[in-house]
Amino acid sequence: MSSDESQNAPAPSDRREAVREKALQVQAKQSRARVIRTTSIAVAVAAVVAVVAIVVTWTVGSAASKPLLDPANVTDDGIVVSSVSGATVDDQAGTLGSPGAGASTETAAPTETPTPSATPTRAAAVEIRVYVDYLSSGSRDFQLANAPQLSAWVSQGAATLTYYPVAMLTAKSNGTKYSLRAASAAACVATHAPDKFFAFTHALLEQQPAIDSDGFSDSALADIAIAKGAPAKIVRSCIEDEDFAAWAKSATDRALEGIPGTDGVSLTKAPMVLVNGTPYVGALDDPAEFSQFVLTLASDSYNKTASPTPTATPAG
Repeated sequence: MSSDESQNAPAPSDRREAVREKALQVQAKQSRARVIRTTSIAVAVAAVVAVVAIVVTWTVGSAASKPLLDPANVTDDGIVVSSVSGATVDDQAGTLGSPGAGASTETAAPTETPTPSATPTRAAAVEIRVYVDYLSSGSRDFQLANAPQLSAWVSQGAATLTYYPVAMLTAKSNGTKYSLRAASAAACVATHAPDKFFAFTHALLEQQPAIDSDGFSDSALADIAIAKGAPAKIVRSCIEDEDFAAWAKSATDRALEGIPGTDGVSLTKAPMVLVNGTPYVGALDDPAEFSQFVLTLASDSYNKTASPTPTATPAG
């Protein structure tokens, strides 16, 4: 090897320095890449968090800004039946003055001539209240069995009929809250088409979905209401927006705490049926038994309020 070649060859220290410099360059490049990746991930996460925060704020703000609405045509959470038209029920039902099956219409002949007295006025209408959960099979049984005579009594003016939509089975519909939504829909019909409320209630119970099913959608509930004659646009909007869901929940809570006009009675199940403030504990699907219960309480009420005018005893 010539002396010139020996002079041009890099010294071992120079080679080490070159390798070290190259390693530092690679390390710096890798560090920059890590910083870029970390910064990109941080920016992406921050963007996602910001979007979530905006959505949550909008949702909460929207919920908070939506007023808690109370339905119209409701008194003490009850909806008085103003019309029974539109409900498809049998017409074979007795009257309170002439009871149906299971109640005798015979009157015993008097054993002596009655003392003349003032003609009694007609007894006040019997007050019938029904706390109804539209997913309750018992509510369905009662409605289908007693709708004919309830309709007749209301038409005759012999009874007042008030329904109280409650949501006790909200958790029994696969998370769709059907019980609550149906009660809200009933309040929509009561508000915008009170004369169609009885027909709507009857249809919901007649077509009652199975428990632990999804139940009807809000759109389907609106279809049923419209089919019964409720005004389409406003009722569909009310039902699909669930305008009275908050009211239905609050009304249920109030009934669980205590029912107005009773001696400490509170809602414990659905249906709960009260006649002149007294709970009915008979068979829900036996119209004859319910009719007899109503007749008995109507008679008791009349006997308490009727006061014949006494006649003077002629001088002997």
